[in-house]
Amino acid sequence: MQTDKNIPDYLTDDFSMYLENVTSLTDPENPELLSIYLTNLFEQLKATPLLFSGMVDQLAMAITTKIRIDSKNLALVDLAEEPSWADVKPFVGVHADARACITEMMKHEEQDLKIAVLLIHFYNRYDATPLKAEEDDFDQVDDYGSDDFDENY
Repeated sequence: MQTDKNIPDYLTDDFSMYLENVTSLTDPENPELLSIYLTNLFEQLKATPLLFSGMVDQLAMAITTKIRIDSKNLALVDLAEEPSWADVKPFVGVHADARACITEMMKHEEQDLKIAVLLIHFYNRYDATPLKAEEDDFDQVDDYGSDDFDENY
């Protein structure tokens, strides 16, 4: 699943918060919890489009079900350095009921919107599978079986 193994430095803090929020709301015993939360968050944003100014992790959560990102083609853009909104915008589709809200954010909070879109992009491509530990190339030393072990220290 993951093709972007490294989150760019300019996104690490916000991505960490976004990932933590989504993970904490993903509950196997209550699978609707995340969906309900995201719907409520978007309704708040829709009523007040600049509500999450400066809180891009919350903004990303609020718009995550209202935008579609062409991640396959966005991945072709060099995202190691922070791109401009003009570089990101062509890869973003907006649901009809969110257009007015997203347009308002583009006018006043373009930077936050761009970062929120990038958070969603990287999250969609993120693989949380832990990496396997590397095996040692040398044998373990058995100190107790060696002749150098001194019991009278």
